[in-house]
Amino acid sequence: MPPEYWQALLDDPRAGAQPGPGASARPQRLSQIPQHLLRVGCRRCRRIVEIQKADAIRLYGQDAAWKDVGQRLLDDTGTQRTGRHEEDGCWPSYDMP
Repeated sequence: MPPEYWQALLDDPRAGAQPGPGASARPQRLSQIPQHLLRVGCRRCRRIVEIQKADAIRLYGQDAAWKDVGQRLLDDTGTQRTGRHEEDGCWPSYDMP
């Protein structure tokens, strides 16, 4: 891409905008979550998996990203299997905790 393109992107007033309420610049670590009960839901099968924060830290470590832990919890207990790697598993919803 030409340098003018990149400069136009940087000059756009939206370039310095903060991420929306559902997004964050860094993944949230388990140690940063104040809730004692963590919950992740699947948008595909509507299943909800809960784990206590202490158990999650014991299993995955306090520096584990909540996004990764939630995906792993859903993958370990998933019921949607198609036989194709691209389509298997659950679709996490991280509006929780």
